[in-house]
Amino acid sequence: ICDMQIDGHGIVKQYKFYPSVMRSKARMTYTKVYDILQNPDSELAREYAWLNPHLQNLYSVYQLLLKQRENRGAIEFESSETIMIFNENGKIERIEPSLRNEAHRLIEECMLAANVCASEFLKKHEHPALYRIHEGPTPEKLELLRTFMAEFGFGVGGGDSPQAKDYCKLLDRIKDRPDAQLLQTVLLRSMQQAVYSPDNVGHFGLAYAAYAHFTSPIRRYPDLLIHRAIKAVLNGDKYKAGDWNELGEHCSMTERRADDATRDVTNWLKCFYMQDRIGEEFDGTVAGVTSFGLFVALDGVYVEGLLHVTELGNDYFHYDKARHEMAGERTGVRYRLGDRLSVKLVRVDLETTRIDFTLSNKNKYLELEPKADYVKKSTSVKASANGQTAVKSTPKFEGSQSGAAFGRKPAGSSAKGSSISASKKPAKSGAVKRSEFDSKPVKSKKVAKKTTKRKVKK
Repeated sequence: ICDMQIDGHGIVKQYKFYPSVMRSKARMTYTKVYDILQNPDSELAREYAWLNPHLQNLYSVYQLLLKQRENRGAIEFESSETIMIFNENGKIERIEPSLRNEAHRLIEECMLAANVCASEFLKKHEHPALYRIHEGPTPEKLELLRTFMAEFGFGVGGGDSPQAKDYCKLLDRIKDRPDAQLLQTVLLRSMQQAVYSPDNVGHFGLAYAAYAHFTSPIRRYPDLLIHRAIKAVLNGDKYKAGDWNELGEHCSMTERRADDATRDVTNWLKCFYMQDRIGEEFDGTVAGVTSFGLFVALDGVYVEGLLHVTELGNDYFHYDKARHEMAGERTGVRYRLGDRLSVKLVRVDLETTRIDFTLSNKNKYLELEPKADYVKKSTSVKASANGQTAVKSTPKFEGSQSGAAFGRKPAGSSAKGSSISASKKPAKSGAVKRSEFDSKPVKSKKVAKKTTKRKVKK
């Protein structure tokens, strides 16, 4: 156990590790604790009157820790997860957002404090450990981020090596904007993934010089390794775990594998839920832009699917990675991350866990002629920026090779300066993973390369 003493400023003044057995005197849930904290005079609070003072003290400590988090400049993105509600027959009745309350955050801050103590303890005693490291953005991602933010009138401080505080300052400036979710998403995607490593380089997102996972040894192997190392130090010994570098790589790999497995199951269940709703129309938000189409997250349903580029209208669409945008060469129509769309569900494939959409107002784009204000735009769009992809979208094609699903990138194809003319109809495609693209281009042509800028209102 990690026994910490925290002063009135929320700073851990001293801590001690020792073996112990925990006895739970009250089997509380996050919901119960939150209700007691919010309603100290409620019937539930009276039932746990003996526990209430301890909860209130802990809540005061949490507020102090939260203040230190702000002073450190730790990044906190607003994220949403979902839970599936099943009926008595085992079928999904609905999908709801899972909300975090103050009780969740309270425990999280306490765990963060204990994790930092664990990393400092092992570092102080010069014992090998698996640190949870998170490096800052790569130069390439940082440049893309700055290019995107500049169009909205924002800059990213910190020069070539921005710190978490620089991200926090930007988040604070954009939080009240109507497009805050869009800008936050781009900020999040500019960051690297956290991994396990014996080489401590700190944690960029949490703004810690040293950080390790200590609090979940019953479900996470890196935490168990930290427990074993701490016990060894307490016993005046050294824990021989083998090659710590290999352990770090293995644990990082298995973490990603577990995330992928969770995602695959969730996607299958969502496909199962949506298979009876083919033909329905939904409003949604563009959650991802790729060279082969748009991923759209549906409102109120919390399901995401693909709107393939061939469904966007009769035009060549240029993919701009820096702007997270698809722009029509002839019409000037643009689709960007965060845009609102009305789509129709046309296909659900349980085997490949793919969901396909088409535009509800598709005919409006198919019959659109270049207007005066579009002609000027399309001229500049035609000469696309470096790294863009031009893809022709044609509403109706004829015949195709069997098995031509849109999911993986064809061998030998390039995302730079290419264009695809969809003159033949592929087999029906399902929603695809964002890193995949397996349609085979029928015809290609080169496009000129020129960067164009677009003014966006703040």
